[in-house]
Amino acid sequence: MNVFYEEDGGFKVGAVMSQTDASLQVEAAHGKRSKIKSNAVLVSFDKPGLSDFLPQAEAIGGELDLDFLWECAPPDDFAYAELGAEYFGHAPTPVEAAGLLLRLHGAPMYFYKKGKGRYKAAPEESLKAALAQQEKRRLAAIKQGEYEAQLQAGELPDDFVPQVDALLFKPDKNTTTWKALDAACAALHLPPAKLLHRAGALKSAYDFHRRKFDFEHAVKSRPELAFSADDARRIALELPLHEVPCFSIDDTTTTEIDDAFSVATLPDGTKRIGIHIAAPGLGVASGSPVDELASKRLSTVYMPGDKITMLPDEVITAYTLRAGDEAPALSLYLTLDAQGEIVEESSRIERIRIAANLRHNELDELVTVENLAADAGDYPFKAELTTLWQLACKLARARGEDEQKQDRADYNFYVDWQSTPPQVTISTRKRGAPLDKLVAEMMIRANFSWGKLLDEKGVPGIYRTQQGGKVKMSTVAAPHEGIGVSHYAWSSSPLRRYVDLVNQWQLISVLRQEPPVFAPKSAELFAILGAFDSAYTAYNEFQQNMERYWCLQWLEQHGLVGTGVTVAATRVREEVVRLEALPVWLKVPGLPEQIPNGALQLEIKRFDEWDLSVEARYVPATPALPEAAAV
Repeated sequence: MNVFYEEDGGFKVGAVMSQTDASLQVEAAHGKRSKIKSNAVLVSFDKPGLSDFLPQAEAIGGELDLDFLWECAPPDDFAYAELGAEYFGHAPTPVEAAGLLLRLHGAPMYFYKKGKGRYKAAPEESLKAALAQQEKRRLAAIKQGEYEAQLQAGELPDDFVPQVDALLFKPDKNTTTWKALDAACAALHLPPAKLLHRAGALKSAYDFHRRKFDFEHAVKSRPELAFSADDARRIALELPLHEVPCFSIDDTTTTEIDDAFSVATLPDGTKRIGIHIAAPGLGVASGSPVDELASKRLSTVYMPGDKITMLPDEVITAYTLRAGDEAPALSLYLTLDAQGEIVEESSRIERIRIAANLRHNELDELVTVENLAADAGDYPFKAELTTLWQLACKLARARGEDEQKQDRADYNFYVDWQSTPPQVTISTRKRGAPLDKLVAEMMIRANFSWGKLLDEKGVPGIYRTQQGGKVKMSTVAAPHEGIGVSHYAWSSSPLRRYVDLVNQWQLISVLRQEPPVFAPKSAELFAILGAFDSAYTAYNEFQQNMERYWCLQWLEQHGLVGTGVTVAATRVREEVVRLEALPVWLKVPGLPEQIPNGALQLEIKRFDEWDLSVEARYVPATPALPEAAAV
């Protein structure tokens, strides 16, 4: 005797070798023996033979009309033999019974399993919904195949065009487009970004990095804003004019000029230093459309060759401290005695006249420590810059700054977008150069003085603090140990950082003796702090990534990738090294514990401009030949 039985959710056949009330020992057609429970048996048969039974049952089951079976089925659950008798018009033969069971079991949309050999016809609405879903999946599978074929052929399906960013940066992996992209990537052994670039969806790796940042931070779009430059001019004209000419010091590419300086000699021989900060806070009100945009952007985003400004261009134009203009400003005045010590300090809201925008690239080689000490050289505002330099040195010493620790370099990136591909120039500027130090010290002083003023008046602000080595933003005044000041409230870049604009609103209220925009313990102020801190961290990370991107392009442009030419590097720790000519850190496996003569030369084998990875090889220094052997 042979049996057709159910096991592990499927059907099998076997010849009965032995039997008890509870179980059977059966042997499959290929000889494998199994022990099964008696209640697993659905059909017993002698003919056809064991090897022919399942193929014949499958053939019969395949011919059964599911829709007709479903119509014939009783409304309640039923035994398969009952439906078989109704469908075939007679008690089903073993092969017919098995064929019917295979068909019922293989159509879960039509029939719900209710027990051994028992089923229930699906309700009509449920069946319709299931069939519709099945048809939807069938059509989606067809569409997915079409998408895959197009992508593998290097073509971008039309349906992908509006979804490219989402597919790259936040994919819904249940969609047909993602499944097609994933399958095409697997077939071609390419990551999604490279495949979509191949299909024309991305212009370049640079385009990929920019789009990723824009997608994640939504900084690209700009709504139309109602802003009048006339209001800014009117505000300026209503303010008292500071008669002493002012000048700024910035990089040649700077357009958001936040700060300027003035130096005046008073009748008693003392000097008065003016630190002047652009005052968009006078014309951009909290809660205004411009503020809503700035509060979402939170900071200007910097990257080599480009930037995304926090404020719209028209607002920047109205409030930037541009040469030849008279602009509203928040000014800090420091009065110096004959020894150059600060004897008086005051703040005011006023209009300043900007006489010049000095640029680093024009003055750095002239305004040197040596020239300042010897009163040598000829350059604009020479006497004023000397006075500011002397004050900067005093302020730095008072903060406890280590003047010898100025060996780090800053890097300037200039991208020529007119070239194909774009060419990058990278130059270095030693940190601590006189003009850098001068500006930095004046800004630190302004941020210290105004942070202290807010604290003394009981008006909340946003402070940057450092205690126990931990740097954080806070609405409560606390020391910044790294800088060496008791208060430090960013206030010097209101055109570029949102917290500076917020602090400027608070300072304006103090100077005008008005209620502050943000009251003590303001939940809104705390929310601004959190949002800014998060955004500022992300923006800095993006800037570093884009600098790395352009450094890799620079290496390529100078024939230093895959050519066997070596570049100098310095070990940072273990296998991490830093290129000496560029701000590029990378991991180099296999570095020896000791580098002979301290020389570390690398061969840049290749890099990936999409994920910014670099593969480099350590090249041991060639030992010098003895003099006698030298040719």
